[in-house]
Amino acid sequence: MNSISPNLNIMIKASEKASKCLIRDFGEVENLQVSTKGPLDFVTNTDIKVEKILIEELTKSKKNFTILSEESGFIKNKDNENIWIIDPIDGTSNFLHGIPHFAISIALKSNNEIVSGLIFDPIKNEMFYAEKNNGSYLNNKRIRVSKKQDINKCLFATNGEKFKNTKLHNRKSGSAALDMAYVAAGRYDGYFQENLNLWDIAAGLILVKEAGGILNEIDLARNENLEVIASSPNISEKMLEKLGKF
Repeated sequence: MNSISPNLNIMIKASEKASKCLIRDFGEVENLQVSTKGPLDFVTNTDIKVEKILIEELTKSKKNFTILSEESGFIKNKDNENIWIIDPIDGTSNFLHGIPHFAISIALKSNNEIVSGLIFDPIKNEMFYAEKNNGSYLNNKRIRVSKKQDINKCLFATNGEKFKNTKLHNRKSGSAALDMAYVAAGRYDGYFQENLNLWDIAAGLILVKEAGGILNEIDLARNENLEVIASSPNISEKMLEKLGKF
């Protein structure tokens, strides 16, 4: 990457600091105090602690930016055009069951456009990040979407019910953020899911786009009940046909 913007640098430092708490608590996952938030969706002490660290670090340098976070919701500020979008643990259920597949996700929405995104998997030490017009990267190495053209040889990620009868070869990972990061890196060939929240996908949207991927149109003014269909250009039309979108 030629250069990292000050905003992305803030995001990187915040995620690295918060990840120390995440790694420590993952090692003691059985001792966590857990309260139910919904079916298969828990809020933990770790979620709250990680969010607190992220918000503190992000607001140190950008005191006026608004915050949208999974746990705290909207924290309005003087600047409503620049919004940090945070998911402290994307893949909470995996985390609680000792499955090492979860991530910190941070994005910056400016004037209703995602301009920066970061997804950090602290267990694998994989940091995916992207900025508008500057490409997508994994640990400082440029990444791009898959080049496969035979859809029958492709692997897709999903976790939804709407497309459960599709004949696409797919799997469920439990982390929307990492699913989209893996599409950007060419590990998955596509991703499709409904009933998503903006904090689940905000960082992934710019990662896929800057890696050369194709996305459906998404209303970024909404924070809930979003649908995402992402893939490489080579298989986009075939994927849509399989999903009944044509």
